Amino acid sequence: MQESCGVIGIYAQRIDIARLTFFALFALQHRGQESAGIAVADGTEVKIHTKKGLVSQAFSESNLSQLKGHISIGHTLYSTKGPSESANAQPVIVRSQGLIIAVSHNGNVINAELLRETLRQKGYSFHSSTDSEVIANLILASPGKSWEEKISSAMYRLQGAYSMTIMTADRLIAVRDPLGVRPLCLGSIDGGYVIASESCALDHIGAHFTREINPGEIVIIDKTGISSFTQKGYRKALCIFEYIYFARPDSTINGKLVYKTRQAMGELLAKEYPVEADLVIGVPDSATAAGIGYSKASGIPYCEGLIKNRYVGRTFIMPDQRLRDLGVQMKFNPLSEIIAGKRLVVVDDSIVRGTTTPKIVALLKKAGAREVHVRICASPIKHPCPLGVGMATERELIAARKSISEINKDIGADSLGYLSLDGLLKAVGLPKDSLCMACFNNDYPIPVQREMPKLALESIPSPDK
Repeated sequence: MQESCGVIGIYAQRIDIARLTFFALFALQHRGQESAGIAVADGTEVKIHTKKGLVSQAFSESNLSQLKGHISIGHTLYSTKGPSESANAQPVIVRSQGLIIAVSHNGNVINAELLRETLRQKGYSFHSSTDSEVIANLILASPGKSWEEKISSAMYRLQGAYSMTIMTADRLIAVRDPLGVRPLCLGSIDGGYVIASESCALDHIGAHFTREINPGEIVIIDKTGISSFTQKGYRKALCIFEYIYFARPDSTINGKLVYKTRQAMGELLAKEYPVEADLVIGVPDSATAAGIGYSKASGIPYCEGLIKNRYVGRTFIMPDQRLRDLGVQMKFNPLSEIIAGKRLVVVDDSIVRGTTTPKIVALLKKAGAREVHVRICASPIKHPCPLGVGMATERELIAARKSISEINKDIGADSLGYLSLDGLLKAVGLPKDSLCMACFNNDYPIPVQREMPKLALESIPSPDK
Protein backbone atom coordinates (compact mmCIF):
# COMPACT_ATOMS: atom_id res chain seq x y z
CA MET A 1 0.00 0.00 0.00
CA GLN A 2 1.26 3.47 -0.90
CA GLU A 3 0.78 6.68 1.01
CA SER A 4 -1.26 9.64 -0.11
CA CYS A 5 0.35 13.00 -0.92
CA GLY A 6 1.18 15.69 1.61
CA VAL A 7 0.24 19.38 1.21
CA ILE A 8 1.26 22.53 3.06
CA GLY A 9 0.38 26.21 2.74
CA ILE A 10 1.70 29.24 4.65
CA TYR A 11 0.67 32.90 4.70
CA ALA A 12 3.03 34.98 6.85
CA GLN A 13 4.77 38.33 6.41
CA ARG A 14 7.67 38.20 8.86
CA ILE A 15 9.38 34.85 8.27
CA ASP A 16 11.56 33.05 5.71
CA ILE A 17 8.58 31.35 4.17
CA ALA A 18 10.36 29.02 1.73
CA ARG A 19 12.59 27.62 4.45
CA LEU A 20 9.62 27.15 6.77
CA THR A 21 7.71 25.32 4.03
CA PHE A 22 10.74 23.12 3.38
CA PHE A 23 10.87 21.95 6.99
CA ALA A 24 7.11 21.47 7.14
CA LEU A 25 7.39 19.17 4.12
CA PHE A 26 9.88 17.03 6.07
CA ALA A 27 7.09 16.24 8.50
CA LEU A 28 4.91 15.09 5.58
CA GLN A 29 7.57 13.03 3.83
CA HIS A 30 5.83 9.81 4.85
CA ARG A 31 2.87 10.71 2.61
CA GLY A 32 4.90 10.73 -0.60
CA GLN A 33 8.50 10.16 -1.67
CA GLU A 34 8.42 10.53 -5.47
CA SER A 35 8.92 14.29 -5.73
CA ALA A 36 8.66 17.51 -3.76
CA GLY A 37 7.94 21.10 -4.63
CA ILE A 38 7.38 24.62 -3.28
CA ALA A 39 5.70 27.61 -4.93
CA VAL A 40 5.80 31.13 -3.44
CA ALA A 41 4.07 34.42 -4.19
CA ASP A 42 4.89 37.99 -3.17
CA GLY A 43 1.63 39.69 -4.12
CA THR A 44 2.40 40.06 -7.81
CA GLU A 45 4.68 37.22 -8.93
CA VAL A 46 4.67 33.44 -8.47
CA LYS A 47 7.85 31.35 -8.41
CA ILE A 48 8.19 27.58 -8.18
CA HIS A 49 10.75 24.83 -7.73
CA THR A 50 9.95 21.10 -8.05
CA LYS A 51 12.16 18.05 -8.39
CA LYS A 52 11.96 14.26 -8.20
CA GLY A 53 13.15 12.64 -5.00
CA LEU A 54 12.83 13.22 -1.29
CA VAL A 55 12.46 16.69 0.20
CA SER A 56 16.15 16.72 1.14
CA GLN A 57 17.08 15.81 -2.45
CA ALA A 58 14.74 18.28 -4.13
CA PHE A 59 16.03 21.51 -2.55
CA SER A 60 19.30 23.31 -1.90
CA GLU A 61 20.15 26.57 -0.16
CA SER A 62 20.33 28.17 -3.61
CA ASN A 63 16.83 26.95 -4.55
CA LEU A 64 15.29 28.21 -1.32
CA SER A 65 17.02 31.61 -1.47
CA GLN A 66 15.31 32.32 -4.80
CA LEU A 67 11.83 31.60 -3.44
CA LYS A 68 10.96 34.96 -1.90
CA GLY A 69 7.47 35.97 -0.84
CA HIS A 70 4.92 35.87 1.95
CA ILE A 71 2.67 33.11 0.58
CA SER A 72 3.70 29.54 -0.16
CA ILE A 73 2.35 26.09 -0.91
CA GLY A 74 4.29 22.84 -0.89
CA HIS A 75 3.79 19.21 -1.85
CA THR A 76 5.22 15.73 -1.42
CA LEU A 77 4.07 13.35 -4.13
CA TYR A 78 2.85 9.81 -4.33
CA SER A 79 1.29 9.59 -7.78
CA THR A 80 -2.17 8.04 -7.78
CA LYS A 81 -2.78 9.45 -11.26
CA GLY A 82 -0.01 9.55 -13.84
CA PRO A 83 3.48 8.06 -13.83
CA SER A 84 6.29 9.15 -11.56
CA GLU A 85 7.99 11.74 -13.74
CA SER A 86 9.17 15.33 -13.37
CA ALA A 87 6.21 16.79 -15.28
CA ASN A 88 3.83 15.41 -12.64
CA ALA A 89 5.60 17.00 -9.67
CA GLN A 90 3.53 19.50 -7.70
CA PRO A 91 2.56 22.24 -7.05
CA VAL A 92 1.15 22.76 -10.54
CA ILE A 93 0.84 26.29 -11.92
CA VAL A 94 -1.78 27.24 -14.51
CA ARG A 95 -2.32 30.61 -16.21
CA SER A 96 -5.34 31.75 -18.21
CA GLN A 97 -6.79 35.13 -19.22
CA GLY A 98 -4.53 37.07 -16.88
CA LEU A 99 -5.18 34.80 -13.88
CA ILE A 100 -2.63 32.52 -12.24
CA ILE A 101 -3.20 29.70 -9.78
CA ALA A 102 -0.94 27.12 -8.13
CA VAL A 103 -2.37 23.89 -6.67
CA SER A 104 -1.08 21.20 -4.30
CA HIS A 105 -3.48 18.28 -4.12
CA ASN A 106 -3.93 15.19 -1.96
CA GLY A 107 -6.57 12.76 -3.18
CA ASN A 108 -7.97 11.44 -6.44
CA VAL A 109 -10.63 12.98 -8.68
CA ILE A 110 -12.45 10.07 -10.25
CA ASN A 111 -14.04 12.04 -13.11
CA ALA A 112 -10.76 13.73 -14.08
CA GLU A 113 -10.63 12.09 -17.52
CA LEU A 114 -14.02 13.48 -18.53
CA LEU A 115 -13.23 16.94 -17.12
CA ARG A 116 -9.86 17.01 -18.86
CA GLU A 117 -11.35 16.20 -22.25
CA THR A 118 -14.10 18.81 -21.77
CA LEU A 119 -11.54 21.47 -20.87
CA ARG A 120 -9.25 20.47 -23.73
CA GLN A 121 -12.09 20.97 -26.19
CA LYS A 122 -12.55 24.47 -24.77
CA GLY A 123 -8.91 25.29 -25.54
CA TYR A 124 -7.25 24.55 -22.21
CA SER A 125 -3.87 22.83 -22.53
CA PHE A 126 -2.22 20.24 -20.30
CA HIS A 127 1.45 19.58 -19.64
CA SER A 128 1.14 16.64 -17.23
CA SER A 129 -1.06 13.60 -16.65
CA THR A 130 -2.20 14.57 -13.15
CA ASP A 131 -5.72 15.28 -11.97
CA SER A 132 -4.24 18.23 -10.06
CA GLU A 133 -3.70 20.09 -13.34
CA VAL A 134 -7.29 19.27 -14.27
CA ILE A 135 -8.47 20.83 -10.99
CA ALA A 136 -6.42 23.99 -11.55
CA ASN A 137 -7.75 24.47 -15.09
CA LEU A 138 -11.30 23.72 -13.99
CA ILE A 139 -11.13 26.44 -11.34
CA LEU A 140 -9.93 28.99 -13.91
CA ALA A 141 -12.64 27.90 -16.36
CA SER A 142 -15.46 28.01 -13.80
CA PRO A 143 -17.89 30.94 -13.62
CA GLY A 144 -17.62 33.47 -10.82
CA LYS A 145 -16.32 36.95 -10.07
CA SER A 146 -14.28 35.88 -7.05
CA TRP A 147 -11.99 32.95 -6.25
CA GLU A 148 -14.58 31.73 -3.77
CA GLU A 149 -17.23 31.60 -6.50
CA LYS A 150 -14.92 29.93 -9.01
CA ILE A 151 -13.75 27.27 -6.56
CA SER A 152 -17.26 26.67 -5.29
CA SER A 153 -18.48 26.18 -8.85
CA ALA A 154 -15.61 23.78 -9.59
CA MET A 155 -16.40 21.75 -6.47
CA TYR A 156 -19.86 20.98 -7.82
CA ARG A 157 -18.22 19.29 -10.82
CA LEU A 158 -15.38 17.48 -9.01
CA GLN A 159 -16.10 13.93 -7.90
CA GLY A 160 -13.80 12.17 -5.47
CA ALA A 161 -11.25 13.09 -2.83
CA TYR A 162 -9.33 16.35 -2.69
CA SER A 163 -7.65 18.19 0.15
CA MET A 164 -5.80 21.12 -1.39
CA THR A 165 -3.70 24.17 -0.76
CA ILE A 166 -4.18 26.74 -3.52
CA MET A 167 -2.18 29.92 -4.10
CA THR A 168 -2.85 32.95 -6.24
CA ALA A 169 -0.53 35.92 -6.52
CA ASP A 170 -1.97 37.47 -3.36
CA ARG A 171 -3.81 34.84 -1.32
CA LEU A 172 -3.68 31.35 0.18
CA ILE A 173 -6.71 29.07 -0.13
CA ALA A 174 -7.50 25.72 1.51
CA VAL A 175 -10.15 23.39 0.07
CA ARG A 176 -11.44 20.07 1.36
CA ASP A 177 -13.94 17.92 -0.53
CA PRO A 178 -17.48 17.57 0.91
CA LEU A 179 -16.79 13.96 1.91
CA GLY A 180 -13.66 14.91 3.87
CA VAL A 181 -11.81 11.80 2.65
CA ARG A 182 -8.31 13.18 3.33
CA PRO A 183 -7.34 15.25 6.39
CA LEU A 184 -6.52 18.97 6.34
CA CYS A 185 -5.95 21.34 9.25
CA LEU A 186 -5.42 25.03 10.04
CA GLY A 187 -2.82 26.56 12.33
CA SER A 188 -1.30 29.93 13.22
CA ILE A 189 2.27 31.18 13.30
CA ASP A 190 3.77 34.62 14.00
CA GLY A 191 0.64 36.51 13.00
CA GLY A 192 0.16 34.30 9.94
CA TYR A 193 -1.55 31.04 9.03
CA VAL A 194 -0.56 27.50 8.11
CA ILE A 195 -2.58 24.83 6.27
CA ALA A 196 -1.30 21.23 6.41
CA SER A 197 -2.34 17.66 5.68
CA GLU A 198 -1.49 16.66 9.24
CA SER A 199 -1.02 18.46 12.54
CA CYS A 200 2.51 17.02 12.93
CA ALA A 201 3.66 19.47 10.24
CA LEU A 202 2.45 22.36 12.41
CA ASP A 203 4.38 21.01 15.40
CA HIS A 204 7.62 20.78 13.43
CA ILE A 205 7.68 24.47 12.51
CA GLY A 206 6.37 25.87 15.79
CA ALA A 207 2.86 26.64 14.55
CA HIS A 208 -0.18 26.27 16.79
CA PHE A 209 -3.04 23.99 15.83
CA THR A 210 -6.30 25.94 15.46
CA ARG A 211 -8.79 23.49 14.01
CA GLU A 212 -9.45 21.09 11.16
CA ILE A 213 -10.70 22.32 7.81
CA ASN A 214 -14.24 20.99 7.59
CA PRO A 215 -15.45 18.76 4.76
CA GLY A 216 -16.73 20.98 1.94
CA GLU A 217 -14.99 24.07 3.35
CA ILE A 218 -13.12 26.78 1.44
CA VAL A 219 -10.79 28.90 3.58
CA ILE A 220 -9.35 32.06 2.01
CA ILE A 221 -6.45 33.95 3.61
CA ASP A 222 -5.27 37.35 2.34
CA LYS A 223 -4.15 40.74 3.66
CA THR A 224 -7.59 41.36 5.16
CA GLY A 225 -7.48 38.18 7.25
CA ILE A 226 -9.23 34.84 7.01
CA SER A 227 -12.69 33.95 5.69
CA SER A 228 -14.54 30.66 5.35
CA PHE A 229 -17.28 29.25 3.11
CA THR A 230 -18.79 25.76 3.29
CA GLN A 231 -20.58 23.51 0.85
CA LYS A 232 -22.60 20.78 2.51
CA GLY A 233 -21.97 17.18 1.61
CA TYR A 234 -24.36 14.25 1.75
CA ARG A 235 -22.20 12.29 4.19
CA LYS A 236 -18.74 12.36 5.74
CA ALA A 237 -16.23 9.74 4.66
CA LEU A 238 -12.80 10.20 6.24
CA CYS A 239 -10.55 7.33 5.10
CA ILE A 240 -10.14 5.00 8.08
CA PHE A 241 -6.66 4.07 6.84
CA GLU A 242 -5.45 7.48 8.01
CA TYR A 243 -5.73 5.98 11.51
CA ILE A 244 -4.48 2.51 10.58
CA TYR A 245 -1.50 3.40 8.40
CA PHE A 246 -1.19 6.70 6.51
CA ALA A 247 -0.99 9.43 9.15
CA ARG A 248 1.97 9.86 11.47
CA PRO A 249 1.25 8.59 14.99
CA ASP A 250 1.90 12.06 16.45
CA SER A 251 -0.84 13.68 14.33
CA THR A 252 -4.33 14.44 15.62
CA ILE A 253 -7.27 13.89 13.27
CA ASN A 254 -10.88 14.61 14.29
CA GLY A 255 -9.65 15.17 17.82
CA LYS A 256 -8.11 11.68 17.95
CA LEU A 257 -4.36 11.22 18.46
CA VAL A 258 -3.40 8.62 15.86
CA TYR A 259 -0.98 6.88 18.24
CA LYS A 260 -3.76 6.24 20.76
CA THR A 261 -6.13 4.85 18.13
CA ARG A 262 -3.45 2.41 16.97
CA GLN A 263 -2.70 1.40 20.53
CA ALA A 264 -6.43 0.75 21.03
CA MET A 265 -6.45 -1.42 17.89
CA GLY A 266 -3.74 -3.59 19.44
CA GLU A 267 -5.60 -3.84 22.74
CA LEU A 268 -8.78 -4.96 21.00
CA LEU A 269 -6.84 -7.44 18.88
CA ALA A 270 -5.57 -9.03 22.09
CA LYS A 271 -9.15 -9.40 23.31
CA GLU A 272 -10.51 -10.71 20.00
CA TYR A 273 -7.57 -13.02 19.20
CA PRO A 274 -5.69 -14.02 22.36
CA VAL A 275 -2.86 -16.55 22.13
CA GLU A 276 -0.19 -17.98 24.41
CA ALA A 277 3.12 -16.42 23.46
CA ASP A 278 6.42 -15.17 24.88
CA LEU A 279 6.86 -11.83 23.08
CA VAL A 280 4.87 -9.27 21.09
CA ILE A 281 6.48 -7.31 18.27
CA GLY A 282 4.98 -4.63 16.05
CA VAL A 283 6.10 -4.42 12.43
CA PRO A 284 7.77 -0.99 12.34
CA ASP A 285 6.78 1.73 12.06
CA SER A 286 3.03 1.90 11.52
CA ALA A 287 2.21 -1.08 13.78
CA THR A 288 4.51 -0.22 16.67
CA ALA A 289 1.79 1.45 18.73
CA ALA A 290 -0.62 -1.43 18.02
CA GLY A 291 2.01 -3.91 19.15
CA ILE A 292 2.41 -2.01 22.41
CA GLY A 293 -1.37 -2.05 22.83
CA TYR A 294 -1.52 -5.82 22.27
CA SER A 295 1.21 -6.29 24.86
CA LYS A 296 -0.56 -4.06 27.37
CA ALA A 297 -3.88 -5.89 27.06
CA SER A 298 -2.42 -9.41 26.95
CA GLY A 299 0.33 -9.04 29.53
CA ILE A 300 2.84 -10.51 27.06
CA PRO A 301 6.12 -8.53 27.03
CA TYR A 302 6.75 -6.23 24.07
CA CYS A 303 10.09 -6.09 22.27
CA GLU A 304 11.67 -4.83 19.08
CA GLY A 305 12.10 -8.05 17.14
CA LEU A 306 12.52 -6.35 13.76
CA ILE A 307 14.75 -3.38 12.95
CA LYS A 308 13.66 -1.36 9.92
CA ASN A 309 15.93 0.26 7.37
CA ARG A 310 13.84 3.37 6.67
CA TYR A 311 15.66 4.29 3.47
CA VAL A 312 15.04 1.16 1.42
CA GLY A 313 12.46 1.76 -1.30
CA ARG A 314 13.10 5.51 -1.28
CA THR A 315 15.91 5.55 -3.82
CA PHE A 316 16.00 5.65 -7.61
CA ILE A 317 18.94 3.23 -7.70
CA MET A 318 17.53 -0.24 -8.24
CA PRO A 319 19.17 -3.21 -6.47
CA ASP A 320 20.79 -5.92 -8.57
CA GLN A 321 19.20 -9.36 -8.85
CA ARG A 322 21.02 -10.81 -5.84
CA LEU A 323 19.74 -7.97 -3.64
CA ARG A 324 16.24 -8.23 -5.11
CA ASP A 325 16.23 -11.89 -4.16
CA LEU A 326 16.79 -10.87 -0.54
CA GLY A 327 13.43 -9.09 -0.75
CA VAL A 328 12.07 -8.05 2.63
CA GLN A 329 15.43 -8.67 4.30
CA MET A 330 16.66 -5.42 2.74
CA LYS A 331 13.96 -3.59 4.68
CA PHE A 332 13.81 -5.56 7.96
CA ASN A 333 16.48 -7.27 9.99
CA PRO A 334 15.45 -9.61 12.83
CA LEU A 335 17.08 -9.56 16.26
CA SER A 336 17.88 -13.28 16.30
CA GLU A 337 19.24 -13.37 19.86
CA ILE A 338 16.01 -11.85 21.15
CA ILE A 339 13.48 -13.97 19.25
CA ALA A 340 15.24 -17.35 18.93
CA GLY A 341 13.14 -20.09 20.52
CA LYS A 342 10.30 -17.68 21.33
CA ARG A 343 6.61 -17.79 20.49
CA LEU A 344 5.89 -14.46 18.81
CA VAL A 345 2.80 -12.35 18.31
CA VAL A 346 3.52 -10.19 15.26
CA VAL A 347 1.19 -7.18 14.92
CA ASP A 348 0.96 -5.46 11.53
CA ASP A 349 -1.29 -2.77 10.05
CA SER A 350 -2.72 -4.68 7.07
CA ILE A 351 -2.37 -7.43 4.50
CA VAL A 352 -3.02 -6.20 0.96
CA ARG A 353 -1.69 -8.49 -1.77
CA GLY A 354 -0.21 -10.99 0.65
CA THR A 355 3.30 -10.71 -0.75
CA THR A 356 5.18 -9.08 2.15
CA THR A 357 3.68 -10.83 5.20
CA PRO A 358 4.87 -14.37 4.26
CA LYS A 359 8.39 -13.01 3.83
CA ILE A 360 8.29 -11.43 7.29
CA VAL A 361 7.01 -14.68 8.81
CA ALA A 362 9.71 -16.69 7.02
CA LEU A 363 12.36 -14.19 8.10
CA LEU A 364 11.35 -14.51 11.75
CA LYS A 365 11.24 -18.30 11.63
CA LYS A 366 14.63 -18.42 9.92
CA ALA A 367 15.91 -16.25 12.78
CA GLY A 368 14.77 -18.94 15.24
CA ALA A 369 11.22 -18.01 16.23
CA ARG A 370 9.41 -21.13 17.43
CA GLU A 371 5.93 -19.85 16.57
CA VAL A 372 4.68 -16.77 14.70
CA HIS A 373 1.10 -15.62 15.33
CA VAL A 374 0.08 -12.75 13.04
CA ARG A 375 -2.44 -10.13 14.17
CA ILE A 376 -3.71 -7.46 11.76
CA CYS A 377 -5.15 -4.04 12.74
CA ALA A 378 -7.20 -3.72 9.55
CA SER A 379 -10.08 -5.98 8.67
CA PRO A 380 -9.64 -8.09 5.50
CA ILE A 381 -9.22 -5.75 2.50
CA LYS A 382 -11.52 -7.02 -0.24
CA HIS A 383 -12.20 -3.98 -2.43
CA PRO A 384 -9.96 -1.43 -4.21
CA CYS A 385 -9.72 2.26 -3.38
CA PRO A 386 -10.17 4.83 -6.19
CA LEU A 387 -10.03 7.79 -3.78
CA GLY A 388 -6.29 8.41 -3.56
CA VAL A 389 -4.77 5.20 -2.15
CA GLY A 390 -2.38 3.14 -4.24
CA MET A 391 -3.67 -0.16 -2.90
CA ALA A 392 -4.31 -2.82 -5.58
CA THR A 393 -6.93 -4.00 -8.02
CA GLU A 394 -9.62 -6.32 -6.71
CA ARG A 395 -8.08 -9.36 -8.39
CA GLU A 396 -4.79 -8.59 -6.61
CA LEU A 397 -6.30 -8.33 -3.12
CA ILE A 398 -5.68 -11.63 -1.36
CA ALA A 399 -8.72 -11.34 0.95
CA ALA A 400 -10.99 -10.87 -2.08
CA ARG A 401 -9.96 -14.31 -3.32
CA LYS A 402 -9.21 -16.38 -0.23
CA SER A 403 -10.59 -17.18 3.21
CA ILE A 404 -8.71 -16.26 6.38
CA SER A 405 -7.62 -19.88 6.86
CA GLU A 406 -6.30 -19.97 3.28
CA ILE A 407 -4.43 -16.68 3.81
CA ASN A 408 -2.96 -18.07 7.02
CA LYS A 409 -1.68 -21.08 5.11
CA ASP A 410 -0.21 -18.84 2.40
CA ILE A 411 1.68 -16.61 4.81
CA GLY A 412 3.03 -19.56 6.81
CA ALA A 413 1.89 -18.29 10.22
CA ASP A 414 0.87 -20.46 13.15
CA SER A 415 -2.33 -18.41 13.44
CA LEU A 416 -3.87 -15.31 11.90
CA GLY A 417 -6.38 -12.83 13.30
CA TYR A 418 -7.85 -9.66 11.78
CA LEU A 419 -9.45 -6.95 13.91
CA SER A 420 -13.21 -6.92 13.34
CA LEU A 421 -14.96 -3.91 11.83
CA ASP A 422 -16.73 -3.33 15.15
CA GLY A 423 -13.38 -3.47 16.93
CA LEU A 424 -11.85 -1.06 14.43
CA LEU A 425 -14.68 1.43 14.91
CA LYS A 426 -14.39 1.13 18.68
CA ALA A 427 -10.64 1.80 18.51
CA VAL A 428 -11.05 4.89 16.31
CA GLY A 429 -13.99 6.12 18.38
CA LEU A 430 -15.92 7.74 15.52
CA PRO A 431 -19.38 6.96 14.10
CA LYS A 432 -19.49 4.51 11.21
CA ASP A 433 -21.29 7.02 8.98
CA SER A 434 -18.40 9.51 9.32
CA LEU A 435 -15.79 7.14 7.86
CA CYS A 436 -15.03 5.50 4.53
CA MET A 437 -14.45 1.77 5.01
CA ALA A 438 -15.30 0.71 1.46
CA CYS A 439 -12.12 -1.35 1.13
CA PHE A 440 -13.59 -3.62 3.83
CA ASN A 441 -17.35 -3.50 3.27
CA ASN A 442 -17.84 -2.31 -0.35
CA ASP A 443 -19.83 0.74 0.88
CA TYR A 444 -18.34 3.52 -1.26
CA PRO A 445 -19.42 7.07 -0.32
CA ILE A 446 -20.01 7.90 -4.01
CA PRO A 447 -20.43 5.80 -7.16
CA VAL A 448 -16.96 4.80 -8.36
CA GLN A 449 -15.21 2.98 -11.16
CA ARG A 450 -13.79 0.16 -9.09
CA GLU A 451 -10.54 -0.35 -10.96
CA MET A 452 -9.29 2.97 -12.27
CA PRO A 453 -5.95 2.71 -14.10
CA LYS A 454 -3.20 4.87 -12.62
CA LEU A 455 -2.10 6.06 -16.07
CA ALA A 456 -5.61 6.83 -17.32
CA LEU A 457 -4.86 10.47 -18.13
CA GLU A 458 -1.82 9.48 -20.20
CA SER A 459 -4.13 8.21 -22.96
CA ILE A 460 -5.96 11.52 -23.49
CA PRO A 461 -4.28 13.69 -26.17
CA SER A 462 -3.32 17.27 -25.47
CA PRO A 463 -2.59 20.09 -27.94
CA ASP A 464 0.87 20.31 -26.33
CA LYS A 465 1.79 16.67 -26.96
